[in-house]
Amino acid sequence: MMRNGFILLTFCAALLGCAVAPAQERRPIAWDGLGQDPNKSPRRLHTAKPRATNPAPAASDPNQERQRVLDALRPYSEAWWAVHDEIEAENDRKLGTKLVICPRCVQPRQDEDVTGSTR
Repeated sequence: MMRNGFILLTFCAALLGCAVAPAQERRPIAWDGLGQDPNKSPRRLHTAKPRATNPAPAASDPNQERQRVLDALRPYSEAWWAVHDEIEAENDRKLGTKLVICPRCVQPRQDEDVTGSTR
């Protein structure tokens, strides 16, 4: 019985040692994007009151007019596809401005055709 108690105590002490980190060591936490970011410092208690400002006028969406034209055209006609492709290109351009890709992750473009064959 004494031996089992000693083994259990040793096991618990080992787990406790793994779970406790030094107080001065602070590493960033992986954040899934939901809720508050745990890596940001806590906000101050005394925050400035929000000021009433006039909201900036919304930039006109070029796809709104294209969508109206698209709705007026016969579905799947050549003109419909042309307007549809313009809408998709604009959506891709907007996404490209928001999307951030690590420069190391993107392979440089090669203009010549490269194959994996050996001589």
